[in-house]
Amino acid sequence: MPYRNLYALREAQSDFDEFIEKLQVALTDGRRDPNTVVQDTLRQLYFGGNFTDADLPLAVRALVHSFDPRNVTTEPEYYADIDAALYAERKPFIWLWQMFDRSPLGHNALLGHRMRRMLAPLIFKRVGKNFKCWNFVEWSFGYNLSFGDNVVVHRHVLLDDRGGIEIGDNVSISDYANIYSHSHDIDDIQQVSNCATTVGESARITYHATVLAGIRIGEHAMVGTGAVVTRDVEPYHIALGIPAKTVKVKTPKP
Repeated sequence: MPYRNLYALREAQSDFDEFIEKLQVALTDGRRDPNTVVQDTLRQLYFGGNFTDADLPLAVRALVHSFDPRNVTTEPEYYADIDAALYAERKPFIWLWQMFDRSPLGHNALLGHRMRRMLAPLIFKRVGKNFKCWNFVEWSFGYNLSFGDNVVVHRHVLLDDRGGIEIGDNVSISDYANIYSHSHDIDDIQQVSNCATTVGESARITYHATVLAGIRIGEHAMVGTGAVVTRDVEPYHIALGIPAKTVKVKTPKP
């Protein structure tokens, strides 16, 4: 069933529009450092206005410092295979996305979808039209992650793009799914192998499913709930279980 069309009250909708439009300009017009824009935006989102730092308790000052992406580190920054320059370009937008999701405003889907759709092209390798992403989606680097048109990513999805993930048109990724593109040697955990993972057009990765590195999910295929995919899934195949195996083949539509 298609999504319903929902709207805010007129005054609220006007403020939402202005907030997104002005923020996008501030982040991209080159007049201000994006790190500073992010810090100021998060101060307003979390505290509702400006204030004098000297009047704040020490713990609150530490929080304010952490609104600036230059004062925080993320897990991917510790990975030896990171392209530090590419990640640094994206880090302000990544931090804004993550902290927006965790703010009171981040639970408003009307605004959240627009915020993430605005930030996505600044983070990911490619983003097609009509991209829709729900709360608390995580990824590794971002610059190795591509989305086709009409992709929907639901809550708490992990997209590990260390080795690259290519997601085709009309793909749906359900809540708590995990898609990987790196693996560790069984004897030496420090030995990492990166292998690109592909999710073909109109494929569906359903609830709590896991796709391991280097896998190709074929066009119109489906990975069932809780499945762990350890080998390629052929087009139109439905794979279930641990390890995932084909249990049914869809009838291709004209």
